[in-house]
Amino acid sequence: MDTQVIYCGDNLDKLHELPDRSIDLIYIDPPFNSNRNYEVFWGETKEKRAFEDRHASTQAYIEFMRPRCVELARVLKPTGSFYFHCDWHASHYVKVMLDQILGENNFQNEIVWKRSDAHSDAKQGAKHYGRVHDSIFFYTGSNQYTFNVTYKPLPERTVNSWYKHVEEGTGRRYNKADVTGPGGAAKGCPVYEWKGITRAWRYSKENMARLEREGRLVYSSTGMVYQKRYLDESKGVPLQSWWDDIDMLRGISRGRERLGFPTQKPLPLLERIIKVSSDEGDIVLDAFCGCGTALEAAQKLGRQWIGIDNSPTACRVMAKRLRDNCGMREDERLWKIGRGFIVRDLPWTEEQLRKLPPFEFENWAVIAIGGVPNKSHVGDMGIDGRIYPVSALPQRKIASDQLAFMDEWFPIQVKQRDKAGRPDVDSFEAVMIRENRQQGFVVAFDFTLDAENEVRRFLRKERREIKLVRVRQLLEAAVPELPKKKPPLSEQLALPGVSVRAR
Repeated sequence: MDTQVIYCGDNLDKLHELPDRSIDLIYIDPPFNSNRNYEVFWGETKEKRAFEDRHASTQAYIEFMRPRCVELARVLKPTGSFYFHCDWHASHYVKVMLDQILGENNFQNEIVWKRSDAHSDAKQGAKHYGRVHDSIFFYTGSNQYTFNVTYKPLPERTVNSWYKHVEEGTGRRYNKADVTGPGGAAKGCPVYEWKGITRAWRYSKENMARLEREGRLVYSSTGMVYQKRYLDESKGVPLQSWWDDIDMLRGISRGRERLGFPTQKPLPLLERIIKVSSDEGDIVLDAFCGCGTALEAAQKLGRQWIGIDNSPTACRVMAKRLRDNCGMREDERLWKIGRGFIVRDLPWTEEQLRKLPPFEFENWAVIAIGGVPNKSHVGDMGIDGRIYPVSALPQRKIASDQLAFMDEWFPIQVKQRDKAGRPDVDSFEAVMIRENRQQGFVVAFDFTLDAENEVRRFLRKERREIKLVRVRQLLEAAVPELPKKKPPLSEQLALPGVSVRAR
């Protein structure tokens, strides 16, 4: 079975192609409005409106998810684990559905992830408690499954109240643990005399003598014996089902991780799940992989992985993420020898691109030209994306949402039309003058002669240059498997300082 592969398409179709009982760990985070066309990089308002427009009811969502979960259960190994990440919209209905498909006895936990700080919705007229958590349902293929116990550091209050004794000479903190036998002789605990006290003990007499020699026994004023349990030997607290130690994506510390995907999850969350429920070399599947957080975590932790998403934009974003963050090459030859990855089934024809929803096509075009898409498509003032030339970037890596402070950029406007005309160019000229840009890009399937003439006139009059980019150019530049070598995209599109290639 092929791994290190991103499949672009309906996961139901792709799952049919996977063999039975082949996956060690499945994690999915399907957006509640999953039957939308995956217009990524939307603001939350758009996200909510998409749900309202396209979902008649929670039942429609469950009907969408049920056949996909049936297929996911089929490909899960008996020793495998399944995680379903959801929120309050449909979590109770999802649990009932998963019990039916995976079996009530295979349900292990409902993990509660505190995803945000306390907030008040009162100013919006809401009359409910603040919604600050997600639910992650944890199922397994059987009662024999991988589970690597993970520990969290002891809380400071536990350290101060429990490990309050300090050993003379070493300064090591410890608590005093009872060494009497739990359940007494009736439970098989050995009975003997120790230091004048006869009772059932937790340890054999030989082990008690060993603890005495090691200085691990301490006696009270009444002569009662206790075992020293040192703080520096504690593993911590086993991970529980309440996770409040992984912050949401916010602030400077996590700013570089943000990609603009509205439902993006933090990398440590996926790293924790993968560490607990898989071993190195195991296969991890994310069938709604969005911007690829699970894939990055799996790759960094030495797991094999398979990603599926219906959005061409998302597939290209996660491919870039794997290249930038994991140092992987998107290369068929390297993939065949286990040193790269591939993306399958992207819509590389103009006919397929014409069928994409407008926002999806817009995102595809901006990313294909090397730009940064807008997070929101409301009030974008005629700018669908921006190109930041390499010369403008600081040496360190910067996330796309941190580029706004930079003044050196070129506007991009996308038209999903067979032929963009003079009116389209006229409106973009107003954008360039308003933003005081010397160069900009308009993307369309083709352009009218009037549009081309207007671009030349605008250059002569205003000394501002508009590059008309045809979708055909982007397709030829973006396909990694093309047999003939292509020059860098900057050469083909004539970025600043580089001449235009004849077409």
